[in-house]
Amino acid sequence: MNYEELQLLLEYHYWARDRMLDALETLAAEQWARPLESSFKSIRDTAVHIWAAEMVWCSRWQGSSPSGLQSSDAFATVHSLRLAWQDLERNVRSVVRDLGPQGIDRRFEYKSLGGQPQSSVFWQMLQHVVNHASYHRGQLTTMLRQVEATPPKGMDLIAFYREREANLRAAGQTS
Repeated sequence: MNYEELQLLLEYHYWARDRMLDALETLAAEQWARPLESSFKSIRDTAVHIWAAEMVWCSRWQGSSPSGLQSSDAFATVHSLRLAWQDLERNVRSVVRDLGPQGIDRRFEYKSLGGQPQSSVFWQMLQHVVNHASYHRGQLTTMLRQVEATPPKGMDLIAFYREREANLRAAGQTS
């Protein structure tokens, strides 16, 4: 993994997040919080879990080790989650920028949510954040169908690459 590939993966992550949030913003309040059978008990709980897990990882990169995930109760609306996630995105991008190409192999020491000492390489942790979010975005797509809402536009990595390439071509750049 090199720095440019890691940045591209991060671009994908936030592109897919935005597609997901766009679909979620069409929900009625009842659909957002309706109890469903899945890994988490509602669409809100699942979406907030993705954000909260990313928040924990970013906190670890910034030197602290939270002992739990933030509750979804703080997010009455999709818009409130979007605002919090945009703030988190700025922090994550700042961490990546500050680490730079030489820093992505840095090993971080932290504590698991259960308090156990852990150690991981940054680029592996960031890949995990993206993969974890992809897993739960798939669940959200199914949950949206369960509440008879429109799922997001395709969020596959290849869709991101195709859109990016088309945008670069339209701008007269190469990929």
